[in-house]
Amino acid sequence: MATNGLRQSSGGLAMPPYSRGPYVWNQQVTFTGGLAGANTKGSVLYVDGTSGSDGNDGTSWSRAKATIQAAITLAGAYGIVYVLPKLITDKTGDPTSYSENLIIPVANMNMQLIGISAGRTQGGLPQCKVGTTTTSPLLTIRAAGCLIANMGFNGAGATGSGILLDDDNSTKTAFGTTITGCHFKNCKGPDVDDAKEGGAIAWSSEGNAWQVLISGNRFYKNTCDITLLGTSNSVPQDVIIEHNDFGGPAASVDANLYLAGGSGMNGVTIRNNTFQQLPSYGANVNRYIDATGCVGVLADCTFGCQTNETGGTVITFKAAGTGAKIPTTMHIINCFGQTIDYAESGEIAIE
Repeated sequence: MATNGLRQSSGGLAMPPYSRGPYVWNQQVTFTGGLAGANTKGSVLYVDGTSGSDGNDGTSWSRAKATIQAAITLAGAYGIVYVLPKLITDKTGDPTSYSENLIIPVANMNMQLIGISAGRTQGGLPQCKVGTTTTSPLLTIRAAGCLIANMGFNGAGATGSGILLDDDNSTKTAFGTTITGCHFKNCKGPDVDDAKEGGAIAWSSEGNAWQVLISGNRFYKNTCDITLLGTSNSVPQDVIIEHNDFGGPAASVDANLYLAGGSGMNGVTIRNNTFQQLPSYGANVNRYIDATGCVGVLADCTFGCQTNETGGTVITFKAAGTGAKIPTTMHIINCFGQTIDYAESGEIAIE
């Protein structure tokens, strides 16, 4: 609906192409029910892997690029890249994918990569799958302040993780990244059953990449959902992990959150997330969370695990807990789950 040259959006995504516009707003505009594509001083590029061509300039849907990387390369700082899902042709349950290993270079600060989605499902998002290099991440971020929204990442056939925050605090950076509304499946590192080696979203072994927001994503069958590989340069700080559905089944996941690489994280907030099942893949981490070395808070999360009202091993959340390794520097607030011996009360056994 347009009023005086302005478009009012309610209940969905607001993004080009507009019927009249784009517009310049001189008043605050509030969008409800979806993510708003912002006005930008940078380039706006379009990707259509079905009908586009990299010979096009990418400036409209009718002139869309065919590959995401071609659009990223042109986008530069403050640019927006809109990606259309490819036309699904095989009907077997896996979307037709963009087979690329994407890199957002350091020059592309504050770039936005936004999928044109029909919901936060694997079939409703534009999906990235393994490209020519099976050991590389599906997406490597080396620029500050980037937004990744409404994209799917399927790590089947690859061992380089889904998204890598590649920050050496010198020639490349990834601080200020936001990852939201995305779907992650089958992502892993070189050791395919070890959460310490990588997963859906990973910090590089240097650490760094402060001020990261990971919000409203769906994770499924990843060896690890979020991995901190190390902190050889600096400990990540001011990290928020909220409103995510962390994955199972138990036999496909070694850990949902492995944040113990190097010296852990400082000022990490883990809140209002759902953890499906206690991981049991391989013989490595096998916990919902390993937050050894971290400082922060675990709040308002729900944990699901097998129950046994007649007794058995209690799933504990403590420094060496069977459910999670939570140090005394991490405060636990208002978390719930059915644990063995605690099925009736719903309490998590914290010792």
